[in-house]
Amino acid sequence: MKIFAVLIGTVLLVAGYFLFVFNWSYSEGERAGWVQKFSNKGWLCKTWEGEMAMVSMPGSTTEKFFFTVWDDVTAEEINKVMGKRVSLHYEEKVGIPTRCFGETRYYVTKVSAVTEIPLAPGVVVPTQPVPAAPSVPTKQ
Repeated sequence: MKIFAVLIGTVLLVAGYFLFVFNWSYSEGERAGWVQKFSNKGWLCKTWEGEMAMVSMPGSTTEKFFFTVWDDVTAEEINKVMGKRVSLHYEEKVGIPTRCFGETRYYVTKVSAVTEIPLAPGVVVPTQPVPAAPSVPTKQ
């Protein structure tokens, strides 16, 4: 009977650990850039794994942000905005014991398209074309 109680206690501790790790976030935030790679990976546990290129200043080296998506609806939204500048909201999860739940610590929960590109504080480049000014006829 004592072995059974120890076994039940161990199972409850492991279940409690998993509940804590999956529902608690170490950090959360936003990152913006261009999603350049996104695929559904895994042998047994399929997750969406992606890579986003982030450029802080024009001409600077590109930094890559690797992320995981659990939700198929969020993955579909990311697939719709591939090739556009996006902002990804993520949660960083620490302590997940295996790579079966994702290859990274960063789990994207929301995506939104960014309509302008900031160059510096207060200076932005619009991504939509600006209408041309009307031409004034010249005298010859």
